[in-house]
Amino acid sequence: GGKTWTREDNQLTAQFYDVITDTRTPYYVYGAQQDNSTIAIASRSDNGAIDHSNWYPVGGGEAGYIAPYPPDPNIVYAGDYEGVITRYDKRNGQLKNITITPDLSDGAGAANLEHRFQWTAPILISPHDPNTLYHAGERLFKTTDGGMHWAAISPDLTRNDKSKQQPSGGPINIDDTGTEYYDTIFAVAESPVTKDLIWAGTDDGLIHVTRDGGKNWANVTPKDLPEWSRVSLIDASPHDAGTAYVAIDRHQLDDYRPYIYKTGDYGKSWTKITKGIPKTTFVRAVREDPKKRGMLYAGTETGVYVSFNDGTDWRSLQLNLPTTPIHDLVVKNDDLVLATHGRSFWILDDVSPLRQFGDEFPKQDAHLYTPSTAYRMHNVEDPPKPVLVGQNPPPGAVIYYSLKEAPKGETVIEILDAAGNVVRKYSSNKTQDLDEPLDPEDKKPEKEIKPEAGLNRFVWDLRYQGASRVPDYYLFEYRDGSRGPMAMPGKYQVRFTVDGKSQTVRMELKLDPRVNVSQADLQKEFDLLIQIRDQLSQVYDTVNQVEDVRLQVNGLKKRLPDNANTKPVVASASALDQKLASLRDDLIQVKIKANEDSLAYPQKVDSKLAFLALAVGDGSDSAPTEAAYRIFDKLKKQSEASLARWTDIQKNDLAAFQKMVAGQNIQAIVVPVTESTGAGGAGPR
Repeated sequence: GGKTWTREDNQLTAQFYDVITDTRTPYYVYGAQQDNSTIAIASRSDNGAIDHSNWYPVGGGEAGYIAPYPPDPNIVYAGDYEGVITRYDKRNGQLKNITITPDLSDGAGAANLEHRFQWTAPILISPHDPNTLYHAGERLFKTTDGGMHWAAISPDLTRNDKSKQQPSGGPINIDDTGTEYYDTIFAVAESPVTKDLIWAGTDDGLIHVTRDGGKNWANVTPKDLPEWSRVSLIDASPHDAGTAYVAIDRHQLDDYRPYIYKTGDYGKSWTKITKGIPKTTFVRAVREDPKKRGMLYAGTETGVYVSFNDGTDWRSLQLNLPTTPIHDLVVKNDDLVLATHGRSFWILDDVSPLRQFGDEFPKQDAHLYTPSTAYRMHNVEDPPKPVLVGQNPPPGAVIYYSLKEAPKGETVIEILDAAGNVVRKYSSNKTQDLDEPLDPEDKKPEKEIKPEAGLNRFVWDLRYQGASRVPDYYLFEYRDGSRGPMAMPGKYQVRFTVDGKSQTVRMELKLDPRVNVSQADLQKEFDLLIQIRDQLSQVYDTVNQVEDVRLQVNGLKKRLPDNANTKPVVASASALDQKLASLRDDLIQVKIKANEDSLAYPQKVDSKLAFLALAVGDGSDSAPTEAAYRIFDKLKKQSEASLARWTDIQKNDLAAFQKMVAGQNIQAIVVPVTESTGAGGAGPR
């Protein structure tokens, strides 16, 4: 009753008819929204989350197909009802109407038109020639000059039943906008394998194929396909010229059964392949995986299915996808992209485990999948949080493994370089490091790895091991400067160990395709960041040693009896503790307890090193500046002077104190050995 209010754009409810992606990295996803606009939206945002700044309209209208121009995605062809098609240039914002028959046809009825175009008339660019554009009405049309001239390359491929082309609503209540047009080509596909091999399917149940670019067409409709079926989508196999898959939709004829057909001989014969899809779940889309022959995906009225054996049987791939109509789907690189009619776009990031899946895997105690190629992209850790955002794909290299049962012992994931050196190590026994103290409402840190029975996913952030840590001490604003540097592009390995048994697979890391940097400059950046990390580790290792010795010294003071014999020891312990605290305070600023405390207290060498690391490697891939090298040399000398003080204290003050307490029969002070990252690696070259 108005007690509470929310923004109107608080639900992911867009209704998309079709989906296509472009050639950019990260790629963009395109579709037309019912009762809204066309949209191009990034599959990944550099801002940490996908929001309104990552999408824009591309012409056309609510109902059409979209075809981004492969050599230049700034150029986009987009359709709308009544055969409208536009050419949009994002660089200048110009939108040119290139409709085949720009003759207003509202309220006319399809029977009276020169050409009949469906509500979602197919538009596609040839996979063999980016300058060849197809648009389907009752005929298939083609242009090679951006829509300046069109030519029909087929006869009428429909039943052309005039009784089904009358105005919607009858003579009294005519309401004719194009969605009612019938006897049209509803699906078109050109073979990615063979040029001029084109399939066309109609909304009145016919399938035709041409193998010569439209000079000759053959009716190859399956003999057992019920009449008046809608050929919802045709997928020409990316692996075999003669193979195609067809999704048939008959729900408007009160037939909700699934229909998927496959041919392997250019349509001479067809096989129905629907085993495993519920009998009351009709199908709108089917696609073959471009990297795995015979691996199929089907979009139905309620969700997604996958077949690992060319349609012999199907399995649900619903996962966390809402129950929603899937009108179209495409496989882009290693992702499965869905156009839902009611829940917007969805992307299943990384289907590589599905491509590797075998029925024997669930029977194995453990299996490590070969990761997809990872790309070296910088990620915003704290994205903006508007009312509604889309999720980015995982920030790093995605590693999948499956377990028959939850492991009883330690699980370890190690990243190795090409030479077998350990770059990063994660353990199920180790808790994640905190970046700052926990607030009362914060969740407790989790284990680095949480292995469970079934399929598991782990993400390596593409970074080397970070600097050593000082317990309960935080850098706050400069915390990211203590992380390890991003790994160099190259060959890597993943070693997976569970209950003492190991498996190793290869992995490749590539540079962000948008970045133009030489290998030499990138290596300079990496090498300096490794030096900064190692210097910071030495600082923190020293602080940890100093604090451990202080703890022992002060503990000893508390245990000593208060008498004349112990007073010299107590005085010496106090003097030593004071000198150690002074050394610690030269290295770190212990007064910083919260964000922006750095504005109130002078910064010490550790935060200066962390800040320098951010200046060198945070958000860019390039050679360090002269100033960066100069400041590092300055900070290194400063920290080395303090480390030399620690060496001097051990040789003189601590040694003298040890000699004093030895005469009192008191346990000696032990300087702990600290875990250091060492000199670090140079990365793959």
